Amino acid sequence: MSSTTANAIPAPEARQGSLKRERRWALIGAYIALAFFVVFFMVPPFHMLVTSLKSSAEIADLSGNPWMVSKPTLQNYWELLTQGNYLIHFRNSVMVTVITVIVSMIISVMAAFALARMKFWGSGTLATGVFLTYLVPETLLFIPMFQIIGGLGLYNNLWAMVLIFPTLTVPFCTWIMIGYFASIPKELDEAALIDGASHLQMLWKIFIPVALPGILAAMIFAFTVSWAAFIYPIAFLVSSDQMVLTVGIVSDLIRADTFQWGKIMAGALMAALPPLLVYAFLMDYYIAGLTAGATKG
Repeated sequence: MSSTTANAIPAPEARQGSLKRERRWALIGAYIALAFFVVFFMVPPFHMLVTSLKSSAEIADLSGNPWMVSKPTLQNYWELLTQGNYLIHFRNSVMVTVITVIVSMIISVMAAFALARMKFWGSGTLATGVFLTYLVPETLLFIPMFQIIGGLGLYNNLWAMVLIFPTLTVPFCTWIMIGYFASIPKELDEAALIDGASHLQMLWKIFIPVALPGILAAMIFAFTVSWAAFIYPIAFLVSSDQMVLTVGIVSDLIRADTFQWGKIMAGALMAALPPLLVYAFLMDYYIAGLTAGATKG
């Protein structure tokens, strides 16, 4: 009986070897899947880069290899930066994005502090309602927004984007900040109140420094949404001098059935550079902020 039981129980070395094999194969599978997705998602940017380095004649030559450049040229980039309204579109995007981020963070931080720390009747329901407004699609809102913007006389005005974009960014940024503020120990509130600090002083001197990763995550989100927005700009902006990058590239570089593919790809790559730099340096804060906002509050 004892010998049968001993044979049925695997040795510790065998179990350890089996676990190591399983982990090794799991790691190999994870790297294979990761490599597949990296290649899959890098193909479009690579094709954009290759196309942006081609001349119009080479792009029109269908007999050539679309993934190779025979004579690389920076003519498309040079013409974009020296001709047309690309720099105006870039300036408009920067201005709208910066103002949107500032307005969104002021509203979101104060709203999140009130909902997370200044408990009042219905604060939890109101916080959930704020987040649910973010889930309403833009395609359902741009028609009533069109009537509001027209009534305010801001149609074909860049400042209309400054008024509209916070409606997209404030709800989610507020939700992120509620999660961060709710994770801060309540003893800090009590100590500050005992020392005679007002709620505004508590927010400025205690909560904002402690919740800085969450604030950076919300800022990155607001920046991404306002920089890449397309539906509202294409619905409300008509003049080229009022357009932002997402609409200006399409409007100025496509005429009827004529597509200036080299300039379109060059313009899109340069437009994608600022978000790429932001995410490259602040990705850790963005992930930490989203995680806290999803699990707290």
